[in-house]
Amino acid sequence: MHEKAGILPYLACLVAATMWGLLWYPLRLLQEAGLPGIWATLVIYVSAIVVVLPRWLHTRHIGVSMPLLMGIAVSAGWTNLAFILALLEGTVVRVLLLFYLSPLWAILLARVFLHETITWHSVLNLLLAGSGAVILLADKDLDLTRPVDLADGLAITAGMAFAVTNLLVRKIGDIPIISKMVPAWIGVLGLSLAGVMIAGVPLPVFSLYSVLLGAGVGIFGMVLMTYTAQYAVTHLPLQKSAVIFLFEVPVGAVSAAILSAETMTLLELLGGSLVLLAAWLTSRRR
Repeated sequence: MHEKAGILPYLACLVAATMWGLLWYPLRLLQEAGLPGIWATLVIYVSAIVVVLPRWLHTRHIGVSMPLLMGIAVSAGWTNLAFILALLEGTVVRVLLLFYLSPLWAILLARVFLHETITWHSVLNLLLAGSGAVILLADKDLDLTRPVDLADGLAITAGMAFAVTNLLVRKIGDIPIISKMVPAWIGVLGLSLAGVMIAGVPLPVFSLYSVLLGAGVGIFGMVLMTYTAQYAVTHLPLQKSAVIFLFEVPVGAVSAAILSAETMTLLELLGGSLVLLAAWLTSRRR
């Protein structure tokens, strides 16, 4: 698919990145209200699906590849669920930086599935991003033997799944965006329900406040975030959209500093700078 002319895909990408960068705040409000991450995810995505389901049912899904849609359901499902859980388990900026190793995964995916040649520029970017990830995952004494904690693991695998989702969204072609949104959300619900059953997560006490807040995030937030994100990755080159989404990092950093007084260590700042530099160089080269 060729890049769509005009500024609209770029604006859509920035809107999506800004909203995803602010998502952590209502999630933590929901957690404080008694809805843990996996149950908050279910409330948010059920609300979003209810809103768009009538339109989805009346959309002519011409040219839809069911295998690709199933792939989007799984990859997008894990992207969203793991990202939400990581934001609740870890610090916002650290999670965002590890999540946005996705340009690194995009290079590898482009090599495996699109048969693109890995140039020395790509190798340099991989080394930069990899070095940044190692520094981020090390503790303050640079002890590389420390096991990866839950939040870090969730953020990294969410970034991997995000790169896969972007590839599949472009691969599936120019079909109605809602034809891609709903399967993605169904994937989130399916994985969340599986997690509830496997982990034995107890049913929380739902309050009117938590239900209304979760429904609001789903109806007004998730619908717009997902639509703009999928519109952007459909009409922009994979690496370009991946890097524009990095705007989510400063949005998350500033909002976390203001609203929860979260700060970065010097090592996290160094590692994050390498990750962002690698992403920027990838964009410039592509």
